[in-house]
Amino acid sequence: MKAVILVGGEGTRLRPLTYSTVKAMVPVLNKPFIDYVFRYLSNHDVNEIILALGYKPDCITDYFGDANQLGVRLVYSVETDPMGTAGAVKNAEPHIDDTFFVMNGDIFTDLNLTDMLRFHKNKGAKVTIALTPVEDPTRFGVVETDNQKRVKRFVEKPKREQVTSNMINAGVYIIEREILNRIPKGKRFMFEHDVFPSLLADRGPVFGYATEDYWIDMGTPEKYLQLNRDLLCGKSTQVAFKAGDICVGKRSSVNPQAKLTAPILVDSDCIVGKGVQVKGPVIIGAGCKINNGATIENSILWQDVTIGEQAVLKDCIIASNSYIENNACIECATIA
Repeated sequence: MKAVILVGGEGTRLRPLTYSTVKAMVPVLNKPFIDYVFRYLSNHDVNEIILALGYKPDCITDYFGDANQLGVRLVYSVETDPMGTAGAVKNAEPHIDDTFFVMNGDIFTDLNLTDMLRFHKNKGAKVTIALTPVEDPTRFGVVETDNQKRVKRFVEKPKREQVTSNMINAGVYIIEREILNRIPKGKRFMFEHDVFPSLLADRGPVFGYATEDYWIDMGTPEKYLQLNRDLLCGKSTQVAFKAGDICVGKRSSVNPQAKLTAPILVDSDCIVGKGVQVKGPVIIGAGCKINNGATIENSILWQDVTIGEQAVLKDCIIASNSYIENNACIECATIA
């Protein structure tokens, strides 16, 4: 089975983090986000992954190569201009020969792809769209289905009084290859606005696969912080971390007079000084130095970050090679 991951553009919603690091490579529990996606797909017998790349493709190709170590084969499909979700898949058409998965590149989910594929085949679908419930569907595109799970219509960001369902497009699809014939070559085209509604209008068999498995779009700093927090607290089946865990990496030192409150993940070669308070969930990347008396709460530090003495960080994301001055007090900030 093959899958296309839509890595695409620079991830404007994650700025300023993505000025220097592409969205797919931002660290999650100190590993590149896309690494989790590869392993997730491999666990569902996806043996070839086509990466639809746009912005800074070398950041990914140089790091992963052919990804044989992950048990999958990587194929790179690079677009010179943004082609939209469907246009990017059309660009990868030479590598697609049968039914395939499509997945937005900023989605983390425990969705059972194996069961979703079984559903797709049993329904005789041309397209199956994964659906997930949300508390406020007015911010998303709502998908209405009948009692056979066949999609009836799409409602883009409905008003509160128009809401008839809380199930939204989860950004994971199963698509029959013939659907690529509906996508013009070399033109910006979107599955959500062009392909799926058109297929529905032609009474094509489009089905919705509903799931309540863990799902998050980590495309904003707030959601990125939440994803890391959720994984530290054991909310995903893909990560064996638990809310009470404190994990300190090799060659890292923690002063006996520092106070650590779980959950906390500290990578290798870090120094945590005297009187430091780390109040989880907190993730500290490799080579970080937390100087005496600093406080870090509900935050993520990438690699080689230095936190000054008596500095206070709360609800922050600090990118690699940053320096926080002594006595600084920073809350709800993204620093790159």
